[in-house]
Amino acid sequence: MPASKRPESGPLARAFAAELRAALARQRITAKDLARLVDLTPAYVNKRLRDEAPFTLNDVEVIIRALGGAWDHVAYTAIDELRVVPAAEEDEDDA
Repeated sequence: MPASKRPESGPLARAFAAELRAALARQRITAKDLARLVDLTPAYVNKRLRDEAPFTLNDVEVIIRALGGAWDHVAYTAIDELRVVPAAEEDEDDA
């Protein structure tokens, strides 16, 4: 894979981005504000919030630290949602 080609966002990355978008909206924090807080470019953050590329684990760690400990629920909720999806898909396969 060429170095410039990033892997597609997987289910956990998409769930994390969705939870982060929702949490940012609830707190009225823009992507630009988030980028400034975590010392990333707005383009980098926006690309990941749109699921065009995955956040790295380092990104997740920096985001949670920058936004405060109360924001760790974003990661936990994303993981919980991921656990529910496969079970629902198995039920559809059995039908």
